[in-house]
Amino acid sequence: MLFDDRFDAGRRLANALAAYRDARPLVLAIPRGGVPLGRVVADDLAGDLDVVLVRKIGAPFNPEFAVGSVGESGKVFVADFADRAGADQAYVNKEAAIQLETIHRRRALYTSVCPSMNPQGRTVIVVDDGLATGATMRAALAEVRDRHPARLICAVPVASAEAASRIRERCDELICLAIETDFQGVGQFYRDFSQVSDDTAVSLLKQS
Repeated sequence: MLFDDRFDAGRRLANALAAYRDARPLVLAIPRGGVPLGRVVADDLAGDLDVVLVRKIGAPFNPEFAVGSVGESGKVFVADFADRAGADQAYVNKEAAIQLETIHRRRALYTSVCPSMNPQGRTVIVVDDGLATGATMRAALAEVRDRHPARLICAVPVASAEAASRIRERCDELICLAIETDFQGVGQFYRDFSQVSDDTAVSLLKQS
């Protein structure tokens, strides 16, 4: 499956989530790549849009390959393959602290235009542009689950088979348009996978 861009992926994902149009869901996007999709999904489902702030912990010498993740609460998840990728505990702790600083900066920025919404008791859909290892989504789902949503859905356009398997058991429902075995990176499934800037994310959140 190939998507034109994140907005195209969002439209297709919204169609797959049509059953939730009457649920007034809270759509939580993982910044920054998930925000364009989240905007489209929230608008189509007549839901609310907010962000869930998590950051991946990249492998040494390969920061795009996630060996773990950290959430806004400070909770750190480490993949079972982290050691094999050269990420020992000292490395993970150092990188988690760096990523947590970024999370705090983004929370201050995003809250200035979109006050944080409480997921307790609501149908919550966590959206991102794709799952490679699933490490970031794992942290996002854990952060939201701790705040007691009525139902927790993970919705992504594409995922590796391994990531889908890991994530499926951590949510009430996984909506994924394509589960791929030949998976090199999320970007291979988009014609335009340009980086989403903070300015663009803020502009999309302002529309809430």
